[in-house]
Amino acid sequence: MKNSTNQSIKPITTRRNDYGYLEIGGCDLTELANKYATPLYVIDEATLRAVCNDYKDAFKDYEKVNFMYASKALCTSAITKIVASEGFGFDVVSGGEIYTVYKAGVDMKKVLFNGNNKTVDELSLAIETGVGHISVDNFLELTMLNEIAKSYGKTVDIFLRVTPAIECHTHEYIKTGNLDSKFGFDLSQVDEAIELIKDEYTNLNLRGLHAHIGSQIFETQVYHDEIDILVTELVRIEKKHGVKLDEINIGGGLGVKYVETDVPPSTHKIAEVIINSVKLSCEKHNVNYPTIYLEPGRSIISTSGVTLYTIGSQKQVPNGRKYVAVDGGMADNPRPSMYQAEYTAEIVNKPANEDLQKVTICGRYCESGDVIIKNIELPNPEAGDVLCVYNTGAYNYSMASNYNRTQKPAMVLVNSGLSDIIVKRESLDDLLEHDVIPSRLK
Repeated sequence: MKNSTNQSIKPITTRRNDYGYLEIGGCDLTELANKYATPLYVIDEATLRAVCNDYKDAFKDYEKVNFMYASKALCTSAITKIVASEGFGFDVVSGGEIYTVYKAGVDMKKVLFNGNNKTVDELSLAIETGVGHISVDNFLELTMLNEIAKSYGKTVDIFLRVTPAIECHTHEYIKTGNLDSKFGFDLSQVDEAIELIKDEYTNLNLRGLHAHIGSQIFETQVYHDEIDILVTELVRIEKKHGVKLDEINIGGGLGVKYVETDVPPSTHKIAEVIINSVKLSCEKHNVNYPTIYLEPGRSIISTSGVTLYTIGSQKQVPNGRKYVAVDGGMADNPRPSMYQAEYTAEIVNKPANEDLQKVTICGRYCESGDVIIKNIELPNPEAGDVLCVYNTGAYNYSMASNYNRTQKPAMVLVNSGLSDIIVKRESLDDLLEHDVIPSRLK
């Protein structure tokens, strides 16, 4: 079984150059830090394209598969352009993501709009821009979408998102397929939804079922269970309602390697499980193979991204840990504070294995919980050193904030020795752009 890019902690172009400094994409990371300042998000284009090709290669023997990049992991115009050029569609979850992919020139028929509480404005934007599928999450949305589609004189292709009641071993906050979830119709509600679509909501065209079981998943059996539930439900729906559905969206969720103890399956292993499970379930029920929609997000973008910080102050707690502070933290990477995420890091400008000290990397924000990495061994960290934190492509920029009224970092794309800004660093004036002082206070 082949390895794949999601099983690597570092971008595939990572190396130490002749000076002993770290390079990614042929660019010296110390030079990037000096040129663009820190904190700085860096995306390696070669790694991003490699993982897209991993997916295409892994599923090449199943003709009816559509890859829908889960934009919530990282959605910028440049990233959208790259992923679209690799033939991927997009899973979007907001009006902002719809507008980003639309303005980037994406074929909107290859876009799926997902989410548990879509607004009227967002659903209208989806119809106006020609979004290919809308995954309907609840009864209110069924009613709203049908009314909006009718007002536009259009029929909209939809999935019903269902909750398959599958438990996967990941963090509680990123489980989405278990029974106690805010997402989707319970399977006991599917019949009522289909009757409404058949009898009343004539501007909705039901194409299939959608489920998503969670994120940062290392198991494979859960995909088999999910597929069997979905295929069985398609068969039941046809027998009970005479509605033949030929599409299943199984979501995403494949994990990546943040630390050495992480052992995610490869894209090839996941493809094998998914394809075999579809075939087994379809042969069991004597039905044709459906079109599969797959929504990888983290496993597409995470490994290609790193974050550069400049080390500042230090504090040695008497008989305790040593804190080393950097010029970013929970505002540019909230994941450790939110769900105890772990990371791997190196000092860019020093040999990796000399004069090692066990330290805790903390951020510059006014929260005791602003800790990026606990108990990591680094070579004599000093003020002015540049720290590279790996595997920050997913859910770092996309969840970034202006906490403590700080500016969001810039993002650069690197490839073959070239670096280009793809997100500008916010200025102090940017922080004030939307502030308004009422005239009565002047």
